[in-house]
Amino acid sequence: MTEDEHQQVISQLESVICETRETLAAFEVTGMDEQMPEDYDKLLTILDQSVKQQREHTWAMLGLS
Repeated sequence: MTEDEHQQVISQLESVICETRETLAAFEVTGMDEQMPEDYDKLLTILDQSVKQQREHTWAMLGLS
């Protein structure tokens, strides 16, 4: 991948991370994290995977992978 392609993926992942954090916060405020623990866990998994992928692309872009 080119540096620009890595940057595009990093930016898209940042959007996913922000949106997932917002959704997690909404879950917590409304108590849905307790009412729907499986869905809450899925959101945590999405967040975790997105952060890991973003880190991998950042390292690759910087030539550290």
